[in-house]
Amino acid sequence: MPKIVKAEFIKSAQSIGDSVDESRSEVVFMGRSNVGKSSTINHLTNRKSLAKSSATPGKTQLINFFDIEYKYKDSRYPLYFVDLPGFGYAKVSKSTKEIWQKNLLEYIKNRVAIRIFVHLRDARHPNTAIDNSVEEFLKKSINADQKVLTIFTKGDKLNQKEMGKLKRDYPDSIIISNLKKSGQERVHKEILAYIFGVEFDWVKKG
Repeated sequence: MPKIVKAEFIKSAQSIGDSVDESRSEVVFMGRSNVGKSSTINHLTNRKSLAKSSATPGKTQLINFFDIEYKYKDSRYPLYFVDLPGFGYAKVSKSTKEIWQKNLLEYIKNRVAIRIFVHLRDARHPNTAIDNSVEEFLKKSINADQKVLTIFTKGDKLNQKEMGKLKRDYPDSIIISNLKKSGQERVHKEILAYIFGVEFDWVKKG
């Protein structure tokens, strides 16, 4: 199983202009403000407080960069995890929101190093209007060498019937539970397979 052997916070940036250099591929995490983005990054990296979650949903509006290194067999694979501000909930002025939106759109559209967009969605509310809008936006915005990976968080909150429906409705997605620590291995494999071409013996839609 691939595992992360290095995970360190590098810096926070307000926009693409003060971001880290683009010397590595980036995996960008995006999602609504209470979807469990910070806890997902922490569980993937096996670090309890690497990504900080704000007490007030939507308050954190910086782009956070993490130095990540995978190890699989005898090889190591360095990249960046990027934690984008959560969308929704922030109670700020209209002008401030417009600045945030401009900076994020510029980053998403113009950041060459982005290889994977991880779109986190709440398994209990899989079909919200804002998530559907983000999905459509990404489909129109990504380049040929970029991928959108849809991950449903809080899978432990679903019963068997709800889980089955979610898998049928979103067959290419991954359902994880940070509480039960399930689904993370599949995420690691998707990242390494797409960015570095690492081959695994796996069932794609398991």
